[in-house]
Amino acid sequence: MIKSPIPKVSNKKQYRAIGIISGIYKPHEPNILNKGFIEDSNGLKIDAVVLGKALHIVKKFINFEKKYYWIVYPRNKDSKNIHLQITGIWDPSNFKNKDDNINNEHDLLSSLNLKDNLFSIRGKLIFINIQEKELIIKICLSNKNKNKNQKNKSFKILVKGEISMKFINSFVSLEVMRIDNAFFMERFEIIDSISPDIV
Repeated sequence: MIKSPIPKVSNKKQYRAIGIISGIYKPHEPNILNKGFIEDSNGLKIDAVVLGKALHIVKKFINFEKKYYWIVYPRNKDSKNIHLQITGIWDPSNFKNKDDNINNEHDLLSSLNLKDNLFSIRGKLIFINIQEKELIIKICLSNKNKNKNQKNKSFKILVKGEISMKFINSFVSLEVMRIDNAFFMERFEIIDSISPDIV
């Protein structure tokens, strides 16, 4: 069975922001590999850092002239800048069996209902700008991912899209596409309404 780069959620109200992007990772400095950028298929350079668990793979196995599918955690403060945290590499060649009828990476992603630049954003819908067609989703870290210095660590993702004001403060699941430096909502699901004092 082929492992999906974006796994299914473990529970209905699982917060997350994760995606997959094809590109070439290039560090800013040859001897400092954890800070650099991903150059996508259109030549756009997106600011990126390599998280600790992925750094070993980058050091040992990555060719900095070759494209890979990067599993990333997105961050943004507006619709003009995106920052990516690299958490892993998805290499389809490791999953193909001789019996597979899948001929290329695009088909392999399609078989998993995924595509390049697709992101899964799940969290609390805390802001809706009707005029600008913008949404802000608040994502909270789960207890198991928190440490002593992250008592209430959370972050916000800005997405271009439209959802009715009646769903403000609801827990939502968004399927989002990255286009250049912005995230655009393709579809959404209202998972549950959330009382404003919960988060």
